[in-house]
Amino acid sequence: MYLQNIQLTNFKNYEEASFIFSENVNAVVGDNGSGKTNLLDAIHYLSFCKSYFSSQDQQSARFDTDFFAIHGDFVGLDDERTRKVSCIFKSGGRKVMKLNMKEYDRLSDHIGAFPVIMVAPVDGNLIHGSSELRRKFFDMIISQFDKEYLHSLISYQKLLAQRNILLKQMFERGPYDSSFIRIYDDQMAPLGDAIYTKRRDFVANMLPVFQKYYDFLADSREEVGIDYQSVISDAPLSDWLRKNEQMDFRAGFTCAGIHKDDFDFLMNGKNVRKYSSQGQQKTFLLSLKLSQFDYIFKQKHLKPILLLDDIFDKLDEKRIGKLLYLVGNEHFGQVFISDTDQGRVEQILKKNGISHKIFHIEK
Repeated sequence: MYLQNIQLTNFKNYEEASFIFSENVNAVVGDNGSGKTNLLDAIHYLSFCKSYFSSQDQQSARFDTDFFAIHGDFVGLDDERTRKVSCIFKSGGRKVMKLNMKEYDRLSDHIGAFPVIMVAPVDGNLIHGSSELRRKFFDMIISQFDKEYLHSLISYQKLLAQRNILLKQMFERGPYDSSFIRIYDDQMAPLGDAIYTKRRDFVANMLPVFQKYYDFLADSREEVGIDYQSVISDAPLSDWLRKNEQMDFRAGFTCAGIHKDDFDFLMNGKNVRKYSSQGQQKTFLLSLKLSQFDYIFKQKHLKPILLLDDIFDKLDEKRIGKLLYLVGNEHFGQVFISDTDQGRVEQILKKNGISHKIFHIEK
């Protein structure tokens, strides 16, 4: 699968732009602030219906405009037919995703159809940021190949929001009535247990692939790991919801559940954030992303598009060489690489014998 072309209207700093891509490697070069990352983010929109960098669609509309549109043609899924994907947003309205001009009933129906993996400097937040970022990261991976998981997650989050509203109302106005709360508990508990099981199994199955990539990139014998932490590992969610009834009432929100889970990143059994160097952390994150590629490919028999934002500034020459070895051997499918130095990226790609197309972006 590859993205044949893209058209942008009022997307971030692009008023009108169109690009025709190579099905192999596409190098996007230009000064900082020229729009290289924005182009990669537009591709992410066509896959995930949202930006990789912002939670608010309005922030993706060009300054002083109230809408944006992204259109792209994908080729080579189970056949050679072209599939047109459109993402259209208007302020005050709703975001619309279309496949071959037909609007989706639900945005979630589109997730996973055209898988994409983004590697960007902000990924360091996975190590140093909140547990919510790590949950979203793993949820995003699993949702690309497991529709049932995605729908369970959406349902759980809706029920959780409604339960929290009810808890807050009862706390502020009274009286407390557990029978109303348990209506939500009975629906949330099986969803939470199922989500926990799929997260646990995914981490266990991905770890060998993760270790393989780390060994290749780092050329070392360090053991990497992910410790999935969830209260459900000790008891089913129904037990925790019942046990915490009074605590939830006093807090005004649900204190335990899969929405509080976390993933500890480990190297040789120690926390990566505290005990690993910056170089080790960068290699850890890149290995994690590449293992995501392999896992999705195995599940869907479809190579995700790989977006490498500002990668040459973040890795040393040895790791860049190893990454491009995989690219040159066609381990990956379509790849996009952004860089500020056109001479550098051309030299690196030519040195590794990688067929590519250069796009020079000016502000």
